[in-house]
Amino acid sequence: MDYEVQRYNKFWYGVLGLKENEEKIEDLMDYKKYAKYILVQGSIYEKRELLSCLKGKLILERNKILIQ
Repeated sequence: MDYEVQRYNKFWYGVLGLKENEEKIEDLMDYKKYAKYILVQGSIYEKRELLSCLKGKLILERNKILIQ
């Protein structure tokens, strides 16, 4: 996921013209929202890559997914 943030930073700074002295994207990044976005909108390969990064067990409990 850090690689994706770095790619996003390059895009943000290079293409959109964000100044280096402004807040860093890492500080603004919400990893939980990004993971949800990938799981809903991402390709099957992105979903597999995201899930392979998890170190704990996934537990489905009361329609919520928990990481143990």
